Amino acid sequence: MKQKYTPGLLLKIIVAIVLGIGVGYVSPDWLTRLCATFNGIFSQFLTFLIPLIIFGFVTPAIADLGNKAGKMLVATAALAYCATLFAGFVSYFTGDCLFPAMLAKSSLSSAMESESNSVLPYFEVSIPAIMPVMTALALAFMSGLGIAFVNGGALRKSVIEFRDIVSLTITRCVIPLLPYYIFGIFLIMTYEGQVGTILHTFMKIILVIFVLHILLLLFQFSVASLFMRKNPLKMLWTMMPAYFTALGTQSSAATIPVTLRQTIKMGVNEDVAGFVVPLCATIHMSGSTLKIVACALALMIMQGVPYGVGEFAQFIAMIGITIIAAPGIPGGAIMASLGLLSSVLGFSEAQNAMMIALYISMDSFGTACNVTGDGALSAIINSFFDKKN
Repeated sequence: MKQKYTPGLLLKIIVAIVLGIGVGYVSPDWLTRLCATFNGIFSQFLTFLIPLIIFGFVTPAIADLGNKAGKMLVATAALAYCATLFAGFVSYFTGDCLFPAMLAKSSLSSAMESESNSVLPYFEVSIPAIMPVMTALALAFMSGLGIAFVNGGALRKSVIEFRDIVSLTITRCVIPLLPYYIFGIFLIMTYEGQVGTILHTFMKIILVIFVLHILLLLFQFSVASLFMRKNPLKMLWTMMPAYFTALGTQSSAATIPVTLRQTIKMGVNEDVAGFVVPLCATIHMSGSTLKIVACALALMIMQGVPYGVGEFAQFIAMIGITIIAAPGIPGGAIMASLGLLSSVLGFSEAQNAMMIALYISMDSFGTACNVTGDGALSAIINSFFDKKN
């Protein structure tokens, strides 16, 4: 029996953008307002879901890490977090140097104002979040650490089941509706005459991020080669099957078998690789952080929004924690980061919508960067623990 072909999220998003632009040129007022109504309700639902995503994914992740013991765990977690921080700051300082000259100031501002003000929805539905983002993050840390230290079996089972509920909501509700949301965004922008500027700007941002993630991988494997005493390019080439698998799956978790196999081929001890690779699949988010920071900075520059290294340092430090254990589904990292974009950088619903569209349009590259970098981190950890195990 022939297996039914199911298009991936990236293809659906591309189709949604193309259709949104095409229909936007000929869209009647009633269709534009209908899209604005749907987008408003969907944005409210995302706002409601954000603290639940943070609590649902961070709590069991912290509980699981806290329940494990051993120097290798501490070393791997610290290295993964430092790698994520490094990627975030590289992305920020690179964007701060390049984006002001590349991107037209306020080119996006009018588009955002058009989307939120000119096209009026038929009606609005308010779905307030049950708690602020920072409250959800603090509660997740307290609950996760508490479950780990008191060995709360019932509580652990409860938070895992709650995580599954949130994950199911994202998989069955949010992700399927995202293409319609993106369709509405681009239809409205086309209707308002802003889409040409937006697409031109998108291409510039994507090009910079693509080059950045290649340079980041070269740096990671250059550092790893100092510990492994091997050619960094040969090490990186060995990890290419994992890179291309991640491009197709858009999931770090789904790529673990290939990442593990290639890491061992690279010369990492099998026991070390068996521990580090699955762990890094949930806590090492260099590629995702690089993309999120670059996209957020680009949108702020285009709108003429003031920014500084202080607020981005806070954002980068927190996002490295918030997106751990992001669901193994396309777009999981950006969904988990929406709360921080709003609370730390002050993003509006319209800005978050643009972040989703921009991030998912190149989601595969961030995931590929994450899993390929897991091999470099494994090589570094291997140099310290191989002889001791």
